[in-house]
Amino acid sequence: MEFNYLSEIVDYCRREGKDIAQAMVDYEIRNKGTTRERVYEGLKRILIVMEESVEQGLTQQVITPSGMLNNWAKRIYQSPKETLGVALKKAVARAVAVGEVNACMGKIAAAPTAGSAGIMPAVLVTMIEEHGISRQRILDALLVASAVGLVFAKNSSFAGSEAGCMGETGSAAAMAAASITYLLGGSDEQILESIGFALKASMGLVCDPVGGLVEEPCTTRNAVGVANAFVSAQMALAGIKSLIPADEVILATKEVGDLMSPKLKESGQGGLANTKTGREIQKKVFKIVKEEGRSS
Repeated sequence: MEFNYLSEIVDYCRREGKDIAQAMVDYEIRNKGTTRERVYEGLKRILIVMEESVEQGLTQQVITPSGMLNNWAKRIYQSPKETLGVALKKAVARAVAVGEVNACMGKIAAAPTAGSAGIMPAVLVTMIEEHGISRQRILDALLVASAVGLVFAKNSSFAGSEAGCMGETGSAAAMAAASITYLLGGSDEQILESIGFALKASMGLVCDPVGGLVEEPCTTRNAVGVANAFVSAQMALAGIKSLIPADEVILATKEVGDLMSPKLKESGQGGLANTKTGREIQKKVFKIVKEEGRSS
């Protein structure tokens, strides 16, 4: 049983009278020799890690050794000002919270990567709070996200060193958009539209970590990725169609990644990492590492 494209998953759903979540359970059972119960047990563990990383980032002291991140999530969450309502503000804070926990070597669920780990937890926790969605339904949403991840992995790349941040926060935003659309009752076709929107909004996004650390601009890109997911789902649920099918958008990300300069793919040689301030931060980080090396 092979799913190489999203359209193949949708075709399977039509033939079998199932939704995408159920199709992915079938995929896991047939391809990995597991059981339905084990699939959901694994999903439960992932969801718990996601929730705990959000909670940690919002309640504990989270200051990275470099000093670049310093309890930003709490400041966002507690801010009295909101641009588009309290729900989005909280979602953004949750994404940053996980990014800060990751940068401090805390436990996170890479979804699909550590550098993009804040997007899915922020979206799912927000959907639970805002829409009262059951945990079982959230587990199914994780399965829908896994369908996006499966196809993206086969046809593009999650690695910042290959596809830039388009492959990391871009794919995570697509996974999250699909989850939101599914949770709000969207059709399989609308789920695919949301994926296309999210990836198009991330097309060509470079990976330029300052000081070579997954902090700046990675953490704030997670926050923007959350907004991208909600916007993409909103458009799809309204019946707007992506003129380019989701499968073709995924293939386009591979082409764009291949064309992208190596200096803009996780090397720390271009973009924000190569600005005057970026280089100053890099020197500071290296100095901290050397001092810690001497004291150890």
